[in-house]
Amino acid sequence: MTTTDARATAPTTPSHAPGQRESLDALDALENEAIHIIREVVAELERPALLFSGGKDSVVLAHLAAKAFWPAPLPFPLLHIDTGHNFPEVLEFRDAQVARLGARLVVASVQDYLDDGRLRERADGTRNPLQTLPLLDAIAEHRFGVLFGGARRDEEKARAKERVLSLRDEFGQWDPRNQRPELWNLYNGRHRPGEHVRAFPLSNWTELDIWRYIEREAIELPSLYYAHDREVFERDGMLLAVGPYSQPAEAADVRTVRVRYRTVGDMSCTGAVESDATHVSDVVAEVAATRLTERGATRADDRISEAAMEDRKKEGYF
Repeated sequence: MTTTDARATAPTTPSHAPGQRESLDALDALENEAIHIIREVVAELERPALLFSGGKDSVVLAHLAAKAFWPAPLPFPLLHIDTGHNFPEVLEFRDAQVARLGARLVVASVQDYLDDGRLRERADGTRNPLQTLPLLDAIAEHRFGVLFGGARRDEEKARAKERVLSLRDEFGQWDPRNQRPELWNLYNGRHRPGEHVRAFPLSNWTELDIWRYIEREAIELPSLYYAHDREVFERDGMLLAVGPYSQPAEAADVRTVRVRYRTVGDMSCTGAVESDATHVSDVVAEVAATRLTERGATRADDRISEAAMEDRKKEGYF
């Protein structure tokens, strides 16, 4: 584990003139709900942390958390489970965001577990499924009682089953049959010693909501979310970037294509989509027209089986 600290000024919350009344649109309602959840969780549960990869959902979640507690600094650290196969643009952006927020970053490295034999490389080369053990060990080491995550229900069917507050047992496992009702925005975070809670303030957001909010709030993202020229090759119907962790077969057709990424995971399992969307408004229009979720369209680790995500979540995955 490594820990870094930085000091900076957090983003401000927009102010309105005294007595001014503004009608709430859908984004306002989602923002208010998310901030309410974040504040409730921090008030009720001990030792929170926010899962932060530098991807768009975790960036939006960190932005909401900064708003929730402004002008105070974030009252919890950011936690990244580093696979070692990340896009370098994303790691560079992650560190810049941590510095801007004045946050503390805790990093657990999959590579450390491979080096000392606690984990072994998978035959398919992807490391995303290997994050579970370092994650659970980080929770135990730092005694985190609750982790904020950026998962949304529209991403994948297993995530659609999960409540806003998700109880994990003493082994970090999730039982989809053992979930608590969440009526009238009342959330029950009680848990026994050894158990912990995952909190998902973005549960009711869609990919389009995320991008509309990024546009409205002028939130900065890693450059690979926007169209750029990249060497790619096709595998299993996806365009994978040529890089140190994703190499084409000898007979593969390598070409330079204008692409962008809808989601960010390992370089070895995250596909790009052909796109000319160079600005956030272009991405909003593009997402509004698509009928495939970003994970369903571009994540090879979710195609391992029909229940790949649910199986990993039961074991303690994000």
